[in-house]
Amino acid sequence: MAAWMFVFACAGALGTWLARGYALRRQLIDEPGERRSHSVATPRGGGIAIVAALVAAAAWLAWRRPQDAPLLGAFAVGLLLVGGIGLLDDHRPLSPWLRLAVQAMAAALYAGVAGAASGSLWLAALAFVAAMVLVNVWNFMDGINGLAASQAALAAAAFAYAAGGAWAWLGAALVAACLGFLPFNFPSARIFLGDVGSGALGFALAGLLVAATPRNGAVLGAAWLALPVSAFLIDAGLTLLGRLVRGERWWTPHTRHAYQAWARRRGHSRVTLAYAGFTAVAAILALCAASLREPVFIACIVLAWYTCGALLWRRLRRSA
Repeated sequence: MAAWMFVFACAGALGTWLARGYALRRQLIDEPGERRSHSVATPRGGGIAIVAALVAAAAWLAWRRPQDAPLLGAFAVGLLLVGGIGLLDDHRPLSPWLRLAVQAMAAALYAGVAGAASGSLWLAALAFVAAMVLVNVWNFMDGINGLAASQAALAAAAFAYAAGGAWAWLGAALVAACLGFLPFNFPSARIFLGDVGSGALGFALAGLLVAATPRNGAVLGAAWLALPVSAFLIDAGLTLLGRLVRGERWWTPHTRHAYQAWARRRGHSRVTLAYAGFTAVAAILALCAASLREPVFIACIVLAWYTCGALLWRRLRRSA
């Protein structure tokens, strides 16, 4: 697996370098603004390198493991749909409802194949909801240097371990591609993921989560498997709830997330590393829970973790 990861790390790095050159030539630049957390004009769209690497990995794995080909194929097509609409949006702003419709198509495709392959309506429903939620959460949370890619790498590592089989290799490819991208985005950003990358990362993580769920016990498995993405779910979820209560246009750019408020005081690098520490602990906790078969105990762990996360979010918002 080391050679596999080396190949995809190199692919991620080379693809990001090429994407940066393309973005500069086409003037795909994110300018600083009051609704953004960066202060220097920076090219966007580097996430296309991660999309290309993952599609290549899925195609190779589908060829080597025909029994997994239908779900891997649906994953790749869904990833192309989500990444494609994001790439178009990086070139020219699109209606949020058009983006949402294409994302729903991708989620429905993957959910349909996952449900048919497993014979489980529950898994199909989980696939659709997970894809829609994580695609948009990763888009919302991609606002400071290194945050979205590092969180995706950590969560993918946990999901790969839990999934096994072809999906472990796909998760490793995602980790490696993110590691190839990160030197261009952290600690200082020479290029951003763009919508092509942030949405695709969310979709990829949803695919890995769903693939890992049958091995780890349906509802119970899904509950503890969500722990590695809990940092983003808590920050995005509570921030979105607050915006809805205030009657704001929730789909528009803003800087109300806890990570954004904290970054204004502490800087991007410290916040990204702090979130990475939180997610690393969550991932370890999730993998430890895999050895447990007591539903009540696991439910208590998950509830306690999210409660602690929500309290920490509140404290960060108040101190910012």
